[in-house]
Amino acid sequence: MLRRPGGGGIEPCVRLVVLAFGVAAFALAAGGCGGGRDSEGSPGSSGSAVAGDELAVSTVEWDTDFSQHSVPLSEFQSGGPGKDGIPSIDAPRFVSVEEAGEWLADREPVIELVHAGIARAYPIQILVWHEIVNDEIGGTPVAVTFCPLCNTALVFDRRVDGEVLDFGTTGNLRNSDLVMYDRQTESWWQQFGGEAVVGELTGAELEHLPARIVAWEDFARQHPDSEVLSQETGFLRSYGRNPYEGYDDVDSGPLFPVSREDDRLAPKERVVYLERGDDAVVVPFSVLAERELVEVMVGDEKVVVEWVPGVRSPLDSSFVASGREVGSAAVTADATGEPVPFDQPFWFAVAAFRPDARIIGD
Repeated sequence: MLRRPGGGGIEPCVRLVVLAFGVAAFALAAGGCGGGRDSEGSPGSSGSAVAGDELAVSTVEWDTDFSQHSVPLSEFQSGGPGKDGIPSIDAPRFVSVEEAGEWLADREPVIELVHAGIARAYPIQILVWHEIVNDEIGGTPVAVTFCPLCNTALVFDRRVDGEVLDFGTTGNLRNSDLVMYDRQTESWWQQFGGEAVVGELTGAELEHLPARIVAWEDFARQHPDSEVLSQETGFLRSYGRNPYEGYDDVDSGPLFPVSREDDRLAPKERVVYLERGDDAVVVPFSVLAERELVEVMVGDEKVVVEWVPGVRSPLDSSFVASGREVGSAAVTADATGEPVPFDQPFWFAVAAFRPDARIIGD
């Protein structure tokens, strides 16, 4: 549960340039299409609630209380599209496993969510274009999120003190990671960590629910009677194509600047990231693939991390289904065998947000 303290689509010019020239051109073209600055090109020069502060993105569209924040406002930067420029899916439709099998390839990645005895798959080929799905499963309102720039696939409970929040994209980034907002208070939320960092709800934390990235074939085999997020989203997008072709080159840096760097691992080494309170642990995929199973103490909990081979990268080739195989992971509690929350981001994101994280095998 959260702790609470005392619409539109990508512009056509952006979408076309993304497909034609890749992610670097996306950032440049998005700015040219009007994202992130007001009509005079000056950040926050109209309607700003933070005159004299260091916020460098437009506040024209926002009713956010910018006087409340837990991180430096100077760390936010425009990702190109403005508020809701990357549209969340707010009325998700689902199809059967059999029907989804007509357009999903065997080894392409999907987010597997099993909650209250119900299993659902959310294909990355859809999430890469929308980043947030506001859904409900087993009576629990959830936000299924994916930030392609950090490779973070996280599922959260959408409730704060019993109030259900609906999430959208701000169009802004911090440490190259998705910054979400809730439509009830327009507070800004960091996807990495699930914490409100600006606005009325600053300090609130979303409950992270167990979910993982698996190959479609494995999900379909294990959950043949379940549901799959449909390509019928209400938006026109090139589902199946990867607008970030070549982005996950392991030695390349993030597209946008980050506050801290750490060369103990390559910037885009995939890692299993576990966080429990003040303790954070990383298991690099390179270590996990070699050992296949690693037991880890994080906080007061012992968990078992297992290597899952054969899952393709959604951020490699021009089509999600044809990305190179990068693998995945499964994490369970040692005491019960039940799945526990974890993430598998690029190393640079962990280095920026949790520089104190321990690296297994370091």
